[in-house]
Amino acid sequence: MKDKQASTLEYIVKFVNAPISVDGSWDKPEWKEVKAASIALHMGPKPEKFIPKTQVKLRYDKEYIYGIFKVEDKFVKCTVQEVNGNVSSDSCVEFFFAPDTNTPLEYFNLEINCSGVPLFHHVTKPRKEFTVLKPEEIGQIEIAHTMPDKVDPEITEPVTWFIEFKVPLSLLKAHREITDPAPGVTWKANFYKIAGRTSNPHYFTWNEVINHRPDFHLPQYFGKLTFE
Repeated sequence: MKDKQASTLEYIVKFVNAPISVDGSWDKPEWKEVKAASIALHMGPKPEKFIPKTQVKLRYDKEYIYGIFKVEDKFVKCTVQEVNGNVSSDSCVEFFFAPDTNTPLEYFNLEINCSGVPLFHHVTKPRKEFTVLKPEEIGQIEIAHTMPDKVDPEITEPVTWFIEFKVPLSLLKAHREITDPAPGVTWKANFYKIAGRTSNPHYFTWNEVINHRPDFHLPQYFGKLTFE
């Protein structure tokens, strides 16, 4: 059965001339000068209590991919504190990306809960063949978060939180061949917002995913990251 056709969005990733300080600040000059992508398409039923507004921006240089998420949220909870734990059960943002243009269905999934705890896998066959990167490897990724290290009980009132990250290209290259970011290069990728086990569970995507139930591990529905 052929996959249904989904729209394919494109995000332009601009080069940055100097390293970005990873401090969780959405308003610093390096981010103000680039546009945000909106993570606004829901999978499964719409959340009953509240629809979060989630935005993300990316930049790159010759050594790193930089990213920042802004989440205008409610019903925020975060209890997972172990690297590679079930962070998607918490209020969480995710960046799935295929950095080798020759194999667009093989990808890394970086998932970070609102307390800055990451999960990072390299997937060659979704849910069947994947490598769980070691915590000491994941420690090479700089992450800044603006929420406490644990959010429990749940915050039910409006709150805006940020996650900023910096991924070394050398970490990716330790696990596979990649197509180095450069003007005109396009990777496949998607961004997600999830809160699997809060009182307001939801599953939002940037690029459209067509599936009968929420599932982020469908790389055939990734959008485009085009480096400028």
